[in-house]
Amino acid sequence: MAKMHWQQLYSPLRTGSSSSAAARNSDAQMRTSFLRDYDRIIFSSAFRRLQNKTQVFPLPGPVFVHNRLTHSLEVASVGRSLGKAVGDVLGEKYAHFGESFREFYKYELPSVIAAGCLAHDIGNPPFGHSGEDAIRNFFRELDGGQRVRFDTGLTPNQQRDFLCFEGNANAFRTLTHHFNEAKGGFRLTYATLASIVKYPSDSLNGFDKKRLVTKKSGFFDSEVETYTAIAATLGIPRLEENKNVFARHPFVYLVEAADDICYRIIDFEDAHRLNIISIETIRDLFLSFFDHETGYDARERVEASFNKINDDNQKVQFLRAKLINLLIYRVRDVFMEKEEELLDGRLAHSLIDYLPERELELVKRIDAFSVQHIYNHRSVVEIEIAGYNVIGGMLKEFFTAILNPRSVKSEKLLQLISKQFVITRDPDLLYQDIQSVVDFISGMTDLFAVDIYRKITGMAFPQIR
Repeated sequence: MAKMHWQQLYSPLRTGSSSSAAARNSDAQMRTSFLRDYDRIIFSSAFRRLQNKTQVFPLPGPVFVHNRLTHSLEVASVGRSLGKAVGDVLGEKYAHFGESFREFYKYELPSVIAAGCLAHDIGNPPFGHSGEDAIRNFFRELDGGQRVRFDTGLTPNQQRDFLCFEGNANAFRTLTHHFNEAKGGFRLTYATLASIVKYPSDSLNGFDKKRLVTKKSGFFDSEVETYTAIAATLGIPRLEENKNVFARHPFVYLVEAADDICYRIIDFEDAHRLNIISIETIRDLFLSFFDHETGYDARERVEASFNKINDDNQKVQFLRAKLINLLIYRVRDVFMEKEEELLDGRLAHSLIDYLPERELELVKRIDAFSVQHIYNHRSVVEIEIAGYNVIGGMLKEFFTAILNPRSVKSEKLLQLISKQFVITRDPDLLYQDIQSVVDFISGMTDLFAVDIYRKITGMAFPQIR
């Protein structure tokens, strides 16, 4: 298998643009190509809608907890620091590759990783991970004539796009599909787009947990050509001949690590605010990471500063900041230790999994506690059930409508779908029409999904405004 090369793994080329346009736009300007990626994402309506999408705990509530938007902003902050930490090392280690190489890794890589982190959840449907499950279950439970139409109208790979619907693949689609607008979607650089594809395989070859790259899927049937073009430009090798399974781009590991660090720590912070976890539990678990540190990070110094703080919420915030900083440097060291495996496309686990044994054991304790006390908390389970009902109910109505588009009710229902999601009503284009329905629903906020569900099922009567 071909080896990847640091000097080829970045490019200002954008989806929907030519190489000559990329070269012109990358000339000296106030904002570089990679900074513009970050700006395009943060000013997009798809990103703003994350403010009303569930992260873990239900929204809204009297106690502030993280939503998808605040989570993504925090992951981007950690990702920028990771990009800087790794980029500084690579820029100096391979300075002989030239000034443009050094400039990218020292000054541009932080923007690429931050932009990738900012967009990593942009394809997630309402109601957290239960939204993904609701979409999968709806299509798996089709029967009768609807099942026949689904099985005969779509290829096996297209079927699995819905049977195994994946938010990661939907993020790539959200960022690259034109949605009846300008070609190329958000028109992000290939470097940024490659950094969010955690599972670079299509749906037919994905969902094989034996390998990290096929644990889930990273792009739908409709975006195979887009990802293949990115892989060819950046030198990302195909792992299996005649199959859409590729090596992971090394930048993916940094985006993934930023997310891994944040959700573990931030979920604990939210759970404390909701009185699910005590300050004593957080103190004992988080301070344990500093047992063998020296200097400013020595446990006795960290604990002394912790004890001087009067407010419990501020105590948690202090430990959160200290622990994130510690893990950033740990991940940087792991990344550089695994450099050859990263470039060979054979690193089998996430960077967090290669932490020193004692720290990895503490991470596993956080995971076990989270599963028992956070992810199975009553409020979390309740919103997951609501997500199943709301998303499943909307899919039932709209899927029936695209299969029978000429009925009076179907005509009315299809008018509710935003014009950017084109419904062709052509039986030969069933895959595209189903995608438009799923695009419409997965892009909704939690509250908008509930509102539409209530109205189309007659549970609420729309007001004239």
